[in-house]
Amino acid sequence: MARNFAALPGFYQALFLYIEPDARTTMAIWQLGNCYLLLGLISSLVFRAIRDALPNNPEAQERILGASFTALALGRRGIAASFIGLPDELKYSYGKWNPMTHGNITFVIFLLSVRLAWFAGVGRTTYYYGKRTKVD
Repeated sequence: MARNFAALPGFYQALFLYIEPDARTTMAIWQLGNCYLLLGLISSLVFRAIRDALPNNPEAQERILGASFTALALGRRGIAASFIGLPDELKYSYGKWNPMTHGNITFVIFLLSVRLAWFAGVGRTTYYYGKRTKVD
């Protein structure tokens, strides 16, 4: 779908919209990539370290994982900002979303849902979260 952009005809449109990279967009993509890399490193390295360092202490494992999952869940408030920032004609047209939008909204909601299910004890034995504390 070609758009009329009278202020940038022909050569200018090709140069400024398609050839020359926009520095802000490039920076945002790199920052987003770094965030996903960090999340992957946390999952890969930190969670394995918890397992290896505390193999016989599931309560401590769960407390540390729970703190990590809480931080990750609280950091997901950006989902609303991503959704609000969408043009009105795209908000509920999920099939028209590009992969970046699905990554920022759809996949993040999926991960948040899995973390909330973990806190609720769905499909697992709970050792700390969901247990009553003993009062002596």
